[in-house]
Formats: sequence, structure tokens, C-alpha cells
Amino acid sequence: MASVTEIFEQMPEQFNAEKAGDFDATVQFDLSGDEGGQWYVTIAGGNAAVEKGEATEPAATIRMAAPDFADMMTGELDPMNAFMMGKVKVEGDLNTVMKFQTLFG
Repeated sequence: MASVTEIFEQMPEQFNAEKAGDFDATVQFDLSGDEGGQWYVTIAGGNAAVEKGEATEPAATIRMAAPDFADMMTGELDPMNAFMMGKVKVEGDLNTVMKFQTLFG
């Protein structure tokens, strides 16, 4: 199974610029537990960039356990189920998060 760091490193390669269109946003990830940490993904000008740390003004912040994030990104955990079960907490613009999740392979 891919580590959280590997998943973030691979995100720009899995980004679908066609689907993104003129969508510009920064989403902060705050992951707890083993392999936890903070990363943010900025989508702008048809590109996705991943940075470790905290974004200045993210449109939304996603908080969850690192193992749940890994499961969600590898298709083992459905994002909607995770949200409904309280495994995912979103602060900020939920619409941005909904659009964001459709932009990666």
C-alpha cells in the first residue's frame, strides 16, 4: 500500500486538467495518526501542486486520520461514506471539496 507521502507526491500526475477547467482553489489536508501531517494542494491555471505544511488561505480544510485518507485515495474507502460516518471533517467550502475530489484519477 502507498504511504501518505507517496500519495501526495503522485497527485500532480493523477490530476485531470480537462475536468478542472478554470477551477482555482487550495485545499488543506490535516491528517492525524501514523504518517499524519499537513499538506496542501493548489489547483491553478490547469495545474496541481502539492506542498507540505500549511496554506495561507485555503478554500477548505479536510481533517481525517492518515490511514483513512490512504484508503480513500486508493479506492478502499468511499469518500461519501467516510464523510457520513464522521471520518472526514471539512471546514470551509464544501463545494470546493466536492469539485476537488473529481479532479484526480
